[in-house]
Amino acid sequence: MGGLFGCVSKDECVSEVFYGTDYHSHLGTRRGGMAFMDDRGIHRSIHNIESDYFRSKFEPDLDKFSGNKGIGVISDTDPQPLVVKSHLGSFAVCTVGRIINIDELTQKAYASRQFFTESRIWGASPTELVAMLICQEESFEAGIRNVQESIQGSCSILLLTPRGIWAARDKLGRTPLIVGKKQGAFAVASESSSFPNLGFETEHFIGPGEAVFITAEGWEQKLAPGDKMQVCSFLWVYYGYPASTYENINVEAVRYRCGAALASRDNDQPDYVSGIPDSGIGHALGYANAKGIPYKRPFVKYTPTWPRSFMPQNQKVRDLVAQMKLIPVAELIQGQAPLFCDDSVVRGTQLKGTIQGIFSAGAREVHMRLACPCLIYPCDFLSFSTSKSSMDLIGRRAIMAMDGNLDNVADYASSGNGKKQALNHWIGKEIGLNSLKYQRLEDLVQAIGLPKSRLCTHCWDGSSYF
Repeated sequence: MGGLFGCVSKDECVSEVFYGTDYHSHLGTRRGGMAFMDDRGIHRSIHNIESDYFRSKFEPDLDKFSGNKGIGVISDTDPQPLVVKSHLGSFAVCTVGRIINIDELTQKAYASRQFFTESRIWGASPTELVAMLICQEESFEAGIRNVQESIQGSCSILLLTPRGIWAARDKLGRTPLIVGKKQGAFAVASESSSFPNLGFETEHFIGPGEAVFITAEGWEQKLAPGDKMQVCSFLWVYYGYPASTYENINVEAVRYRCGAALASRDNDQPDYVSGIPDSGIGHALGYANAKGIPYKRPFVKYTPTWPRSFMPQNQKVRDLVAQMKLIPVAELIQGQAPLFCDDSVVRGTQLKGTIQGIFSAGAREVHMRLACPCLIYPCDFLSFSTSKSSMDLIGRRAIMAMDGNLDNVADYASSGNGKKQALNHWIGKEIGLNSLKYQRLEDLVQAIGLPKSRLCTHCWDGSSYF
């Protein structure tokens, strides 16, 4: 996915951008970058963060930075920010999202004799493509509108210019952008949780397709928000940090409500409830409180030297990393029947290993409740649950095993029907659980508190529009 942070201040803002960007590290694993502007121009630094932390990579660079405006990015796509010189002047740009029609736009650029200096192994840099689309117009405002009208998918943008920062949310608002303020400074971030410890208060939730221009004195709307929105539901379920708030709805509060909704439809009586660390904890607390069942920690997470488990490209390495991070507490497991809550199951391999470990520690039974419906459609917009093969999704593997084809995938998306129950049973048996139940989509929508038409639920029911 990725995250953005920018700041414009009447004083130096290097520390704000450094720590503000670091607060987005949970959103990406591959690249981090910062750019600052002062009287000497734009100064940039980009590092690989696949095997190290953002802070440790960038702390040695801080002394070379200065300026009262800067931007930072955590990226899972390409090295950024990029520095561009054009008829619009010099600027730095960073982006978050996924451009579905990038190949089409790249070929169109080649046909008009454009070229790209930055590239990824598998094609053109999406951030440079965005910069090219901006520079096709006579102003930043018109350039941002050109990006939003040209791109299919999702793309939120920060532009660092001599006068201030442009912040533009993707056309359908799949990824949030939030403006914060404090005395003498304004900031913009993907995660509102980056604001409090830096002294900022939330000022404005940028709307879908909205663009604002930010200076140390304030912010001004340049492009009005559109009527349609499909903000990613998975932000509240998994991606978002618990202290963050999107569309005035807090992440941790939604997770409590998700857990309570699961409990309200559950007749099983486990000995206690636990959350798979870390994103499952809020869901489990909501479940335990609603059900009146004790919450316990039968295993703990050890993370100081371990990277995020879905980051290594080799599946066996991912599974090993996941296993090494979770240490069982045998005294709380032996002879017990725990119920675990988690945000979701994507491939199922890591969870299967975890469940085997719990049984090996002496559990009598193991039950699982998941805070969202079964993922049966690869993400087209933010790269979550996207891989070289859609068959990596355990939901699709289950359908293939039961039907022999994927012709009727949509039949498995409806809550309460027989095929959905068969899907749950197959996956639970595959993972090794005594019981497995998924959240109903209507309950998840209610827990978030926005109309379904304002949410992207594509992963679960295949619905989408551009």
